[in-house]
Amino acid sequence: MKAIGVYKSAPVDTDGLFTRIETEAPVATGHDILVRVKGVAVNPVDFKVRKGKQDDGAFRILGWDAAGIVEAVGEDVTLFRPGDEVWYAGDVTRSGSNAQLQLVDERIVAPKPKSLDFAAAAALPLTTITAWEAMFDRLLIDRDAVAANGAKTILIIGGAGGVGSIAIQLAKLAGLKVITTASRPETVAWVKKIGADNVINHRNPLDEELAALGMSNVDYIFCTSETDQYFDVMASMIAPQGRIVTITEATQNHNVDLLKAKSAGFSYEFMFTRSMFQTDDMIEQHKLLATVAQLVDDGVIANTANESFGPLTPESLQKAHALLESGKAIGKITFDAIPD
Repeated sequence: MKAIGVYKSAPVDTDGLFTRIETEAPVATGHDILVRVKGVAVNPVDFKVRKGKQDDGAFRILGWDAAGIVEAVGEDVTLFRPGDEVWYAGDVTRSGSNAQLQLVDERIVAPKPKSLDFAAAAALPLTTITAWEAMFDRLLIDRDAVAANGAKTILIIGGAGGVGSIAIQLAKLAGLKVITTASRPETVAWVKKIGADNVINHRNPLDEELAALGMSNVDYIFCTSETDQYFDVMASMIAPQGRIVTITEATQNHNVDLLKAKSAGFSYEFMFTRSMFQTDDMIEQHKLLATVAQLVDDGVIANTANESFGPLTPESLQKAHALLESGKAIGKITFDAIPD
């Protein structure tokens, strides 16, 4: 099979950053299914893993968003059979989706939305799982308590990115009032289009921006941006007994006692936890992706694909990594399959 990947860490403007290779097709065993990848998308995890690649001469296939067709199944597989159209975000500890064929555990895979083509469908799995788990598993928002949630407010820091774009929609679906951050005219327009009630500028102090809306605190905060940059102001803005979740690493020691008087909660969300540790509830990612596929087909959740870079090639993949690293991407970047 053909695949695209990297041999070592290098800056995104390095000539020939990505390499195309021919390698043996993997074989499905156990709970694995073998998927012929028909569409992929990129996420910040792609360039973070690329930057952390050891210069050991080993070839690493990146990519953790895909949609495709099942070609073969392992002996323990019960959820899928060859010919099924599926979508998934994969497992960061395994070989990725920037290849013609990929192995993935059936328990983190679901049937793809019927209303989307493969490239469009690939835009959603990783960001959807991240946003869903962050809000409903970490912030403990009851997505069925729509009426009660109408009195509650969530601040989403970084609403125009892939995760933020899904988080806004899920929060509105749960009945919350949504405040999100954006600074450029095009990102403000994007977050309003997908449902944000209020938009504040993250280039200004967020507590001052919030105060300008006549608010001193919010019930929930979902940080998709720099935890180090926002920890203190999040602690000041969170309501008593509120909850904060972040998806980015903290490199500094923060004073968690800022949350003590408010009995406020703080947690991380990492969507690869279930697959990385083979948790007993891995199947929950299958279930949530199946639920979201139906919401997409029903027109309740809008796709967040915003730019298509055509067939997946070393050149188009490098272009996408550069755009992601610039911090100027809106929504998701998608690709069609690797050309034969």
